Amino acid sequence: MTPLRSGGSVPGVVEADDLGTYVVKFTGSAQGHKALVAEVIVGELARALGLRFPELVLVHFDPAVAAAEPHQEVRDLHSASAGVNLGMDYLPGAVDLTPEIARSFPVDPLEAGRIVWLDALTVNVDRTVHSSNLMVWPTLGTAPPRLWLIDHGAALVFHHRWDTTAPGRRYDFRHHALGHYAPDVRAADAELAPRVTEELLRAIVAEVPDAWLAEDAGFAAPDDVRDAYVGYLLERVRLSAEWLPTDFPSREQLAAEEADRAARTRAGRRSPARQRGRARVHAPARPEAAAERLRLHRDRLSALARPADRERPDGRSQGHRAARVRVLRAARRRPADRDHREGP
Repeated sequence: MTPLRSGGSVPGVVEADDLGTYVVKFTGSAQGHKALVAEVIVGELARALGLRFPELVLVHFDPAVAAAEPHQEVRDLHSASAGVNLGMDYLPGAVDLTPEIARSFPVDPLEAGRIVWLDALTVNVDRTVHSSNLMVWPTLGTAPPRLWLIDHGAALVFHHRWDTTAPGRRYDFRHHALGHYAPDVRAADAELAPRVTEELLRAIVAEVPDAWLAEDAGFAAPDDVRDAYVGYLLERVRLSAEWLPTDFPSREQLAAEEADRAARTRAGRRSPARQRGRARVHAPARPEAAAERLRLHRDRLSALARPADRERPDGRSQGHRAARVRVLRAARRRPADRDHREGP
């Protein structure tokens, strides 16, 4: 496995015994179980509504697999995550939808509206211009590149304060990553709201492991927590007219805001008070430490480049010990999804 240090939860790319490769989010991370609950509920809801989201699996993780990890904090995370964790299908070669890519990448207003609508429904305020949590994939071959949703651990903010968050509350989505695509949120609401039924929501929350719900204070049993998610989301769908985001800045307005923010940052750096506080001496980096980091980085890239189904001397796949996987019932692939794993 290979840890990914770009995210706050330090997920890892793991080869599992189904010969699949997954980005695994660990139960021992600082975000806790509620982030994994949000990943399951929002991700499976996105798939049910026809949006592109990687297949989710439950991964039975053995920390012994990562015993050679050189960083103590990452080893501690793995040791605290033995058992069931959450895996998301790895999209090889996918790239982030950055502001630079977004300038030329086409997105239909209705598709943008569907994504914004889902984020507004599930209160996912973590899909911004500078942190889109959107991937462009595939990037090679003849199949056209498309948007894929990832990372919903910060969504469902209401489950941190069940008693104080009204289902009809409006949130600020002016700086949504797709706001400058003129998202047709009203058309998305008319299309998607009738499809979010009690039956669908109950099927989705049933996929969340009991252990991830048992710690929620104020509820006697995991099924009570599931009822709370279903009731809240159904009521929020019913009140969509109260929270539907429609006010999005244009590309020009965003550029002007960014220029103003950059100018204020530069002015702050030049202020006399700040200059007085910058007289610090830093020890030079040791060349051998930099060389070791480069070697580890190359080793991990080589590990990712090797085939997932390579054989060991005993005839089993090298990924056999990494993890045992159970695919969520709601995430089983339809025929139309097969290119998701197989590529173009």
